Amino acid sequence: MTTSTIEPPADAVAKDAHWAAKLERLRNRTRPTLTLRICDDQAAKDALATAQYAERRIKETAAADPDSPESKKALRTAEAEVKKAQAAVDEATITLTFQALERTALTELKKQHPATEEQAEDGYEFNPDTLGPALVAASSVDGLTEDDARLFLETWSDAEAEALLAAAFNVQAESRLDLGKG
Repeated sequence: MTTSTIEPPADAVAKDAHWAAKLERLRNRTRPTLTLRICDDQAAKDALATAQYAERRIKETAAADPDSPESKKALRTAEAEVKKAQAAVDEATITLTFQALERTALTELKKQHPATEEQAEDGYEFNPDTLGPALVAASSVDGLTEDDARLFLETWSDAEAEALLAAAFNVQAESRLDLGKG
């Protein structure tokens, strides 16, 4: 990241006395990140869903008599069960994190994976078959390699492979901006 030593325009400073601090914050922003959570332990996921359902039911019952010691105790027990079940799911879950590339790096990566003639005729600007594994690897915070990504994309189910690709592609389009109403 390069920073400029150009002074902000005088009229901008006059309108906003905090412009220098604002500019510094803009220069130090981090790129967006997205996570993909993978949990293969269906029993743990089912136990969490069951505990959450039981907690909702107990909350409904407790709402009718919120001062009841039995309701309070049942609710604490249910909350503890949800917490325990969530911990089991978290323990069984693999989390992959992806970070948006700098815009120039993404553009260069796309150039390295040009569309085939047929893909270009279909309106593609790049070859998604070759860009996919490269983008997964380039945006992976966890150090996935292009070979890892290619293996996963070839061997995982369609839905899981699509989720992996979506995480890598979607983080590139992630926006944390709010244009406001003026």
